[in-house]
Amino acid sequence: MKLVIQRVANAEVKIEGKTVGEIQKGFLVLVGIKQGDTREQADFLIKKLCNLRVFEDEFNKMNLSVKDVNGKLLIVSQFTLYADCKKGNRPSFIEAERPEIAESLYEYFKQGCKNEGIEVESGIFGADMKVSLINDGPVTIVIEA
Repeated sequence: MKLVIQRVANAEVKIEGKTVGEIQKGFLVLVGIKQGDTREQADFLIKKLCNLRVFEDEFNKMNLSVKDVNGKLLIVSQFTLYADCKKGNRPSFIEAERPEIAESLYEYFKQGCKNEGIEVESGIFGADMKVSLINDGPVTIVIEA
């Protein structure tokens, strides 16, 4: 499982021109799920994400978590995080989990973040989404389990 975490001033997901998820201060989280990923890995990443200290404190040090700043999460499924570009110019997505399995783990991940007491917005699994954001910093972190 791989997360691309972007600290944002705001972020939004639209499908066919309609907003389906929107946050102000918080994290836009792109979630990639590969074959064989487990709930245990998701649990590890939930804890890591929800406690990641990359928001600035009163001394301008990255020392606060999304919980500490009452931030929100906008979680978006992104199978292309497991693109293999080693051969040729067309990526292979063979490592990405099958949609029917990945969707279940994606929903588990979202619920786990909610259980941490953070407000969660999301895209729609498998949909053609338009994602916009203002990256704050910029701060972008990749975590994989």
